Amino acid sequence: MCIHRPTCFVVLATLIGVFSTPLVAGPTFADEKIDALEGVGITEHLDQQIPLDLTFVDDEGNEIVLGQYFNNEKPIIVTLNYYRCPMLCSLTLNGLTAGLEEMDWTLGDEFEVVTLSINPDEKHPLAKKNKEGYLGHYNREGAAKGWHFLTGEQRNITKLADSLGFGYVFDPNTGEFHHTASIIFITPDGRISKYMNDVQFKGQDLRFALIEASEGRIGSALDKFLLFNCFQYDPDSNSYTPVAWKLMRTGGVLMLVVLGCGLAVLGLTSSERLKKSQNKSDGTNS
Repeated sequence: MCIHRPTCFVVLATLIGVFSTPLVAGPTFADEKIDALEGVGITEHLDQQIPLDLTFVDDEGNEIVLGQYFNNEKPIIVTLNYYRCPMLCSLTLNGLTAGLEEMDWTLGDEFEVVTLSINPDEKHPLAKKNKEGYLGHYNREGAAKGWHFLTGEQRNITKLADSLGFGYVFDPNTGEFHHTASIIFITPDGRISKYMNDVQFKGQDLRFALIEASEGRIGSALDKFLLFNCFQYDPDSNSYTPVAWKLMRTGGVLMLVVLGCGLAVLGLTSSERLKKSQNKSDGTNS
């Protein structure tokens, strides 16, 4: 039994993240027809509004309107999974949990997470069981108010998945869903900000993506300076990386600031020296 963090699931997530690109859930074989995966994948709909009037059921069995989580203050991470998924969903959510643990921010304070089952046959007791499991790993006080595990009817699941560009297919032969691994960042007013298509997520990457999704409403001044002046998201590596032109631009600006400060100090020093020289000259003449 694995009792140390990162958990065994996260180790598996790392291995699969390295050796499996793109990540697709469901059994695949060398002779499997490509048609079985038609429609599976992510189509990015950046800056598009998601439907906030859709109704779902939360982990306590209460009917909720999706828009009640969007209060124009906090960004939200949305994940589409299903709770009986044999592997990929668990890897994605365990990877997300591990990334959240690396952050100083606490789930429910600066941001929230909404996880929706794409299986309409799954109901709120199963959602509640999954929520308790992941929050047990996260183990921060007050986090329960910030991670929402939902279930719903097929038509509303489909509407939300389509708006997010999340393509998945049900396989009647196995009873499983073919889908990809992705978490999606949503602005406080319900627009799509960023996709991270992976099963492992660094705390810094999550932090930067949430700052972007919040449109600068959260994060320290240093966070925002680094994000907008030094780092840029690289979809190939699914991570924020230093960008040469940004670093050069920032370095150039800092050099100008330092030069300007130096010239100002030199000017003040010269002015003081000139004033003292004039005072001495006036004293001598008198």
